[in-house]
Amino acid sequence: MEQPRVHPNGEQASDLEMGIGAGGGGQPAQQGQQQQLGGHAPNSWVGNDSNTLLVVATLITTLTYQLGTNIPGGYWQDTVIKDGKLHQAGDPIMRDLHRPRYWVFMAASWVGFAGSMLMTLSLLVRMPVSSRHVRWSFAVAYSSLVLTFIVSQPRTHLSIDIIVWAAVVAFLWVTVSLNPERRARAIQAIFCGAREN
Repeated sequence: MEQPRVHPNGEQASDLEMGIGAGGGGQPAQQGQQQQLGGHAPNSWVGNDSNTLLVVATLITTLTYQLGTNIPGGYWQDTVIKDGKLHQAGDPIMRDLHRPRYWVFMAASWVGFAGSMLMTLSLLVRMPVSSRHVRWSFAVAYSSLVLTFIVSQPRTHLSIDIIVWAAVVAFLWVTVSLNPERRARAIQAIFCGAREN
């Protein structure tokens, strides 16, 4: 008796996913045929392949690591006393000139790094893509990456940066938490208003 094939996210794989054509016989599917991973609707979170999410998590980890080591504005080159304050060589300029912005930037960078590492480890141990653990670690990592980018722009007010970040978090919540049917209704209600048919 043949054992059922299992998809990496713990679900049974179909013949089309495994590359076996409709004609049977173990022949690979034609290249022109559309293959859908996950066996779900194309607009659902579960339709994402765990390998794709693993690449995304690795990219976010790399970006947040880079942001944490290469702080916008650079570092002081010399140890000097300027405006009555000591600036030591190697200290971040952003920390000395824009302290609240610096701490929001660093906190977002570290939270994004931790969230992406958590998502990477979750996917490596074959946690289902549809689990809340994977979905929310993605949302935390992605929104933190957005916050680090927004805060690194020096010409915006910090409160505006946090409001934009909150909007991104709300959008990610709708995208990640709701099933496709409820998500479409929620997005329609937000952007189109509550119209009667």
